Amino acid sequence: MLLGLGLFSILAAAGALTITWLSPVAEPAALTLEAAAERATLVSAGASAQFSICGSFRRTCVVDGDTFWLDGVKIRIADIDTPEIGQPQCDREYQLGMKATYRLVELLNAGPFELRMIGERDEDRFGRKLRVVIRAGRSLGDQLVSEGLARTWSGRREPWC
Repeated sequence: MLLGLGLFSILAAAGALTITWLSPVAEPAALTLEAAAERATLVSAGASAQFSICGSFRRTCVVDGDTFWLDGVKIRIADIDTPEIGQPQCDREYQLGMKATYRLVELLNAGPFELRMIGERDEDRFGRKLRVVIRAGRSLGDQLVSEGLARTWSGRREPWC
């Protein structure tokens, strides 16, 4: 009897989840100003999130100098470009890219920050959320640029070699 009741509970919960996942959600025709602001600005629980370099499990970690995961969401820092570490064109690019990566870990772990959309584009062609990372009114991307570890995003990749 107890086993049957437990099985029924599991099946009922699974059915409810299926209905929730499959039910279409209507998008409002127009967003209110408050709803638009809420969508545009995501406040991170930066004090509780601890970033490290990404390994095989990617939930909250740094991929490279301009890409990181936060709570399972992949984010591309929209206002900068950093050297590649995955497919660098020269040793200098790789070395600078690694410095940018480790510096981004430090910056993200330094405390709470905001993620802001810029423009109308939510994601890039790889499905990464495009966001500017802000702390105390300053872009962390601008900080990486001022330290020589990134350049301001010009709309296209430029060579580092």
